[in-house]
Amino acid sequence: MARFGALLAAQLRAGDTILLTGELGAGKTTLTRGLGAALGVRGTVTSPTFVLARTHPRSDGPPLVHVDAYRLRDAAELDDLDLDFARSIVVVEWGAGLLEHLVDEWLSVTIERPHGATTIDDPDADAVEPRTVTIEGVGERWADLGWLHAAGD
Repeated sequence: MARFGALLAAQLRAGDTILLTGELGAGKTTLTRGLGAALGVRGTVTSPTFVLARTHPRSDGPPLVHVDAYRLRDAAELDDLDLDFARSIVVVEWGAGLLEHLVDEWLSVTIERPHGATTIDDPDADAVEPRTVTIEGVGERWADLGWLHAAGD
């Protein structure tokens, strides 16, 4: 998931919003960490357990804003966070049903994982839990996802 986040980072610019959906442990924060590392953000991207939104500044581009919308009841509470969607790259975990009321365009990334690890036939390899990632672009900005196919599997 971190590697996918790094691939995704190359496509992002100020004003982009990513909606991450998946159960606990699916890899949402790991994807965001990979994104942050590739963007060169300051600070560690952590699991947003105790913070609703954290801004990670960058020296050479728009900041990365990591949002945990899990405890928010509605779009108004998300709006109350006063996020700078226009000048930031915003990643919202658990924001389905909330985000749609605040922005017109976003990249929806849904992560599904199997329960239990599967090992591969390499004794030196770590345990692998393959993920199924579904990506949907909403709005004109994300109408062409050709870059995703060019990036490979």
